[in-house]
Amino acid sequence: MENNVKYALENRRYVIGGAVVLLVLIFIIRLFFLQVVNNDYKAWADSNAFLKKTLNPSRGIIYDRNGKLLVYNQPSYEVMLIMREIQPFDTLDFCNILSITKEQFEKRIADIKNRRINPGYSSYVPQVFMNHLSAQECGVLQEKLYKFPGFYIQNRTVREYEYPYGAHLLGNIGEVNRGDIEKDPYYVQGDNSGRSGVEQSYEKVLRGVKGVEILLRDAHGRIKGRYEEGRHDVAPVSGKNLTLSIDMELQALGEKLMRNKRGSIVMIEPETGEVLCMVSSPTYDPSLLVGRQRGKNHVMLAKNSDTPLLNRAIMGKYPPGSTFKPTQALTFLQEGVITTETLYTCAHGYTGSRNGKPACHGHASPLNVTYALATSCNSFFCWGLRDMIDSRKRYPNVEEAFEVWKDYLVSMGYGYQLGVDLPSEKRGFIPNSKYYDKYYSRWSSSTIISIAIGQGEVLATPLQICNLAATIANRGYFVTPHVVKEIQDMPLDTLYTNKRHTMVERRNYEIVAEGMRNAVLGGTCTRAAIPGIEVCGKTGTAENPHGKDHSAFIGFAPYQNPKVAICVYVENGGFGATYGVPIGKLMMEKYLKGEISEENKLLEETMSNAVVSPNVLSLPNREL
Repeated sequence: MENNVKYALENRRYVIGGAVVLLVLIFIIRLFFLQVVNNDYKAWADSNAFLKKTLNPSRGIIYDRNGKLLVYNQPSYEVMLIMREIQPFDTLDFCNILSITKEQFEKRIADIKNRRINPGYSSYVPQVFMNHLSAQECGVLQEKLYKFPGFYIQNRTVREYEYPYGAHLLGNIGEVNRGDIEKDPYYVQGDNSGRSGVEQSYEKVLRGVKGVEILLRDAHGRIKGRYEEGRHDVAPVSGKNLTLSIDMELQALGEKLMRNKRGSIVMIEPETGEVLCMVSSPTYDPSLLVGRQRGKNHVMLAKNSDTPLLNRAIMGKYPPGSTFKPTQALTFLQEGVITTETLYTCAHGYTGSRNGKPACHGHASPLNVTYALATSCNSFFCWGLRDMIDSRKRYPNVEEAFEVWKDYLVSMGYGYQLGVDLPSEKRGFIPNSKYYDKYYSRWSSSTIISIAIGQGEVLATPLQICNLAATIANRGYFVTPHVVKEIQDMPLDTLYTNKRHTMVERRNYEIVAEGMRNAVLGGTCTRAAIPGIEVCGKTGTAENPHGKDHSAFIGFAPYQNPKVAICVYVENGGFGATYGVPIGKLMMEKYLKGEISEENKLLEETMSNAVVSPNVLSLPNREL
């Protein structure tokens, strides 16, 4: 019995000892977690002693190719708060100063605390309560700031636009969302980033690097000065400035000429790939998307049935129409399907089909490739496609022949994104043989003949169409189009400096360039002629199943050593010669001569005042 009692006491001692050891271990682990793993107490202690103010860098400034200031920064202010420091205050007085309602105040506080909306929330960390305060609002609040503990004012900048042009390519900035914050630790709730255009594609270059200022506080939270005389402060690094390849005077003229029309103008310097202007119409004043009214104005623009937010130059997918014919001439010449001596007949339509379609206008027949380009003959290019696709002399089957055809188009910049330094570029569409295999058990050139003249399934952006003109101007290569010419203290990506050669030899480009020169001398583009300048061009009248045909034009000048290539595309504008040619002429004259000549002032006025709607073409009552 005595041994049992002694054994029980021994066991109890071990149990108690073990429990004590376990409690000590739990205490040590908890202490380690609080002091090492969890930063809340450290943050609490630091926040009592220090106020770490973020110093926002100045965003990079944007200039045009001639040094004109386009986008710069203006002072702005934002109201910051540290949630744990807020004490009871007169909410109504605070709301009156900022011209907001109590409901808006409460919603903003709730949004700040909502970790789903604001993933980086901490009651110890400064948060943005309201941004884009004017200097007057800031002054009134500053006088009464002592009444609102936990709130303070922080300097920031807001974008300012020197001209009301170029909204699509310049882009805009807006407040970051949850996705931005999760992807990039640079951002916190209330920060801004580029949302479109150059502002978005060059965001990391433009935004700079944030700095921090550490301020010392007393036990009552009052600022007593800089901690250790600022030795631990980090100065912000301003964003880098950009010089665009855009000529803002040219851009302004293009937007004027495209007023009350839908469509695009793109101009490229062939040798460098620099985009000289990129007009998308309808457009809007970029200053609408700045400041506290940005959200309201964005909704207004988004609801507009004319879709002014759409950058048609890189997002519009159109049938290229007859502007596509040079690609066919180049492909057929390179593959040996035709030579300069090859003659095809035209009887006001393609007689290789049972119904005589595609139809064609009257001109001499038979004709060779340069004359076919000059007169924009539909039949010639349909015969060429038939001889390439249907003949078994070169390719074992129609599918292989068509893949060769497609590869030529891809090498010329069609069917895929070109890689312009702007967001949201579309790829257009060039079908492959599998696409047709999916819809037809057997098919031949007759099934798809409309692609020979840029119709049917073929779609392209105005940028791609202009790039074709630049490639012909260069006689066989292009540099990826880009809108940024220089980045301060940084080289451009090699994508925008290297030449991209097509599958076609220079000698065949010379033949096509000659045909486009003849189009201006005595073909469909005679009204594109500019005295003293050898202009080359190609019209396009793209059939549109949804309304009136589209008016298109591509060109380059001068014929030798070209300085500019252009694409004009006017939705529902009718014949290429109606709008595409005269607008293209005016734009090239402005760039190459520096001004519109007196004899073309009336044409400029006529094009600027013309109104083109989806179903109505309205010109002023005078001859073009």
